[in-house]
Amino acid sequence: MPDLLTMRGFVIDMDGVLWRGETALPGVAEFFSLLQARRLPFVVATNNATATPGAVCRRLARVGAHIAPEAVFTSAQAAASILARQFPPGTRVLAVGERGLRSALLHAGLRLTRRASDAQAVVVGLDRRVSWNVLSEATLAIHAGAAFVATNADPTFPTERGLLPGAGALVASIQTATGVLPAVVGKPEPHLFLEALQHLKTAPEETLVVGDRPETDILGGQRAGMRTALMLTGVTRSDAVDRLRIRPDWVFDDLPHLTRALRGNTA
Repeated sequence: MPDLLTMRGFVIDMDGVLWRGETALPGVAEFFSLLQARRLPFVVATNNATATPGAVCRRLARVGAHIAPEAVFTSAQAAASILARQFPPGTRVLAVGERGLRSALLHAGLRLTRRASDAQAVVVGLDRRVSWNVLSEATLAIHAGAAFVATNADPTFPTERGLLPGAGALVASIQTATGVLPAVVGKPEPHLFLEALQHLKTAPEETLVVGDRPETDILGGQRAGMRTALMLTGVTRSDAVDRLRIRPDWVFDDLPHLTRALRGNTA
């Protein structure tokens, strides 16, 4: 078993770790305060493509955690970065998603369109106001040869009420309608983890991924050579831990338990 106290960098998931739906989870401010007091670098790396980094920072500030936008990495940013390398500036992209995705695409020099006939690429993320018309235009664009990119394939999204359809549910509907597999950029794919390591400047084996999904956070961290901590505040129940196929290095009930362990107090 590796030593938790040797971790020198942190890659922190958002939904199911920092909050569920609109409700902040316990211990968020104390956790970030400990990392900042010990000058341990961190990034918030999330498959959620709905919010901009600035919006994430403002939401954290409301619960007493103050971080810089540069410490937030989203799957929307990763998708926009990949498309900007594949297509010239001004390429028209049809986005199925919310403000975070649209903002990232525009910031990368791409243009947005709602028409299948204009789109050279389709990017799909979580969209809680998605319409049949938008899904239809995305389907038609892909049938016509547009690139198909998914910010992530998470089938569910944790909220206070329980697990609701995630971005992966929308991706699956378009995949079913087109017969085309998307290029997925979010966790467990390497893009967010590689960007995080570049920002943190830490060795993978001294970097801890904190997440609630074994099949994305934990698997992706393991593939990148990082250590992993599974939080039981999101999609994974405590009674399912012993049956997990993907095994994390540590399991914690919540952020306060992780914070105490980082202080060297496991009681």
